[in-house]
Amino acid sequence: MPHSPARPLHQLEAWQAAALLARRELSATDLVRACLDRIAEREPEVQAFVQLAADAALVRARELDAGAVRGLLHGLPFGVKDLFDSFDLPTGYGSPIYAGQQPVADAAAVALCREAGAMLLGKTVTTELANMFPGATRNPHSPQHTPGGSSSGSAAAVADAMLPLALGTQTAGSLIRPAAFCGVVGYKPSHNRVPKAGVKSLSETLDTVGGFARSVRDVALLGAVLTGDARLADPAAFEQATAPRIGWCQTPEWAQADADTQQAWAQAEKSLAGQGQPLILPDSLSGLVALQKAVQAFETARSLSHERLHHRQQLSTPLQALIADGLAISGQTHAQNLQATARARQQAQALFVDCDVILAPSSIGEAPAGLDGTGDPLFCRSWTLLGLPCVHLPFARGRKGLPVGLQLVGASGDDHRLLAAAHWVHQRLAG
Repeated sequence: MPHSPARPLHQLEAWQAAALLARRELSATDLVRACLDRIAEREPEVQAFVQLAADAALVRARELDAGAVRGLLHGLPFGVKDLFDSFDLPTGYGSPIYAGQQPVADAAAVALCREAGAMLLGKTVTTELANMFPGATRNPHSPQHTPGGSSSGSAAAVADAMLPLALGTQTAGSLIRPAAFCGVVGYKPSHNRVPKAGVKSLSETLDTVGGFARSVRDVALLGAVLTGDARLADPAAFEQATAPRIGWCQTPEWAQADADTQQAWAQAEKSLAGQGQPLILPDSLSGLVALQKAVQAFETARSLSHERLHHRQQLSTPLQALIADGLAISGQTHAQNLQATARARQQAQALFVDCDVILAPSSIGEAPAGLDGTGDPLFCRSWTLLGLPCVHLPFARGRKGLPVGLQLVGASGDDHRLLAAAHWVHQRLAG
């Protein structure tokens, strides 16, 4: 007998829907139709998608309903940031240079999700070449505010219950920041835990593939597929999770946190009273933001050499300025910056001697008003440079009623422990 969920199908968390689908108490066809109905209702305002694959998704859903259970994501619709190649939908990288480009193969992450039974429902908006120049997407909580970037469409679609899961990338703060602004769970895995093949490259040192969902268990399910590490989605890890030792790290940039982030921090201190102790980064890790900016600028300028040399007039003014900054950095200086990055990553492991995870700000505050920018990734840059896994946890509201939260950071390679701790922490923050 079909299951009658207490909430509309499109609002089910991914892990809940996956369990119902695996038991055949929910059909993939019904779930896809529910998501498409939600998209039809909300997409004119939110503008999260570049293109939908409604007909193909329904065909695939019927195939899945008639066949064997395929994997962890069987029957789940998902969205893909338009920075990932897809063999059946155009990939434009958020730039007029690539309008209508049709790849012949899926990016590795897309292929892995499909192999696990997920259905590609559409390509989501990215900023221009995954940099700072915004796309059309609006914050689903307030259309006059940015959803963040560069994974703007993916975060907004999940936040507005159009999709249970969506893929994104982070080079500075492009997973955690839009997750914070849109009020969803964002997961940035450890650097190089997820294959980047088929994703438009900006910075080999920094680029990381991750995703969005509405709960920690959901991103863990996605993470298990992307990394191939079944520990990430082990139900026992969540059911038996115990209190982690938390390092409370306001970071050297804390003075730039506004009243909304400060209030979220104070709320977390009450909810997690007695868990852990303050953590101050050592002087050797004090210049990470500037170092991240330099590494990103140098590598982005060179990754986008074709665009710079052949399509300069189709690049936005802010992107041209970033490229100019990167070209002004010498190869010798970049080599020194890479050495400094390697040292910092090695030193960062010592942060977890006396704590299991680090709690830190995700953003300066609420999503800024206006659609001409995507907000400042200030509080994400250091953790991205260090290559550490991060999970944004939404649980509060700012002065304008928009989402605010904090991020939990784990040791490199300890994604499964981070996600289990994040589940435990989020239950108490959101409860």
